[in-house]
Amino acid sequence: MILRAEALDGHLAKSLAPLYVITSDEHLLALEAADKIRRAARAQGYSERDVLTVERSFKWGELLAANQALSLFGDKKLIELRIPTGKPGKDGAAALQAYVKDLSPDNLTLITLPKLDWQTAKAAWVAALQQAAVYVEIPNIERGQLPNWISMRLSMQGQSTDRQSLDFIADRVEGNLLAAHQEIQKLGLLHAAGKLSYEQVHDAVLNVARYDVFKLSEAMLAGDAARLVRMLEGLKGEGEALPLVLWAVSEEIRTLLKLKAGMAQGRPLPALLKEYRIWGPRERLMDPALRRVTLPVLEDALRQAAQVDKMVKGLRAKAYAGDQWDAMLQLALRIARGQ
Repeated sequence: MILRAEALDGHLAKSLAPLYVITSDEHLLALEAADKIRRAARAQGYSERDVLTVERSFKWGELLAANQALSLFGDKKLIELRIPTGKPGKDGAAALQAYVKDLSPDNLTLITLPKLDWQTAKAAWVAALQQAAVYVEIPNIERGQLPNWISMRLSMQGQSTDRQSLDFIADRVEGNLLAAHQEIQKLGLLHAAGKLSYEQVHDAVLNVARYDVFKLSEAMLAGDAARLVRMLEGLKGEGEALPLVLWAVSEEIRTLLKLKAGMAQGRPLPALLKEYRIWGPRERLMDPALRRVTLPVLEDALRQAAQVDKMVKGLRAKAYAGDQWDAMLQLALRIARGQ
């Protein structure tokens, strides 16, 4: 049974299943969901708890032993299995499939996983978990969803603010939901319930954003120049390797070139996106990016990327005399602005 995260409270209020699986890369939301299950289990008499973490030396027999072992005091038991990599291996896959076929009525099992890649998600052990468990898959909170998420969290502590303030908070906590949660809690401690002014928010919220190289490509494709500048500055400040940033941007330029060339030959964009395995949020960004950027601009941008690569390697580049990161910014802004 696959359950949406927002439906978990209603489910737990009715009954408890013998097996729960939580999969997410949003550590805060995964932790909150797991805490809800733990509280419900304690309320139902699951007073003993075994925690198993799958590491290099983990023996899968420990999971089977925990399921079969009787409680010292005759109490019901909560068994937590944490698989931080999301890769149980061949032995683990077999053990999990066997485990779900022999669930003890005296135990409740909670398995936590990161977000699974598309190939792992098709594995037989995942299908077995989805069939036997209440399977809670919690998606990432993307940048566009963040202001509404912050607004909802503020409302839970009796506070609200305007859109400008919500965007301000979102810019400073992007990619770091745990920090966002902490900043929202801080606003609750500093100010009474009611509407918060922009000045109150501005004075209280720290810049705790964490930036991702691949989110940078997303900002570039979306044409969001302000976010692009902010993310590049953040990546530079965090000590990100410039060659990795250049590689990510160059790959997007090459992809746009392939798509543009295919469209010039009369091929439909949906077919090209499928051919080049582009889907999800990135797929939605390609059409507006392709309409914004011309083929000559893309070809020139690829030549520009080669010049930036020379700078990164310590060589002189004819087109640039300044900082490597500034050259990187100019390159990314060309695609974001389409000129």
